[in-house]
Amino acid sequence: MTDLPPDAPRLRAILAHLEQQVADHEAVGIYLRLQRDAVQAALARAEAPAPPQRRGRPPKGAAQLRGLGMAHASVRPQFVVQQKRTPRGPEPSIIHLGDCSMIEGTPHTIAEHDARVSLTDPTIEACAFCRPDTELGILD
Repeated sequence: MTDLPPDAPRLRAILAHLEQQVADHEAVGIYLRLQRDAVQAALARAEAPAPPQRRGRPPKGAAQLRGLGMAHASVRPQFVVQQKRTPRGPEPSIIHLGDCSMIEGTPHTIAEHDARVSLTDPTIEACAFCRPDTELGILD
């Protein structure tokens, strides 16, 4: 931007407009950073060498966990981010536990670390119903 006006009132108006644009689109930036981090984590898992296969019997209860759609190695809770768009603009994003019945719209799965980081952002809220902040050990 080399063609900026030389006078202070117009420069202030331009600056105010740019700051408003940044504030209006902050949720998009947060969401995109969360998605980028999720893709990087998935890429790291995909490129990691496969763990050696254990021989013998599977751990006790592993068949039950597989029947529930869970791997026996990890029974950690899943977290999702919910974003709502309204005619007035986006509402604050909400972090839920993956099995929360209060999720609306299309939720996006995020890692535990991303959920913890997101809940420290003042523009992102924890679901008051499933309390992912309590699950993560984040106290107000």
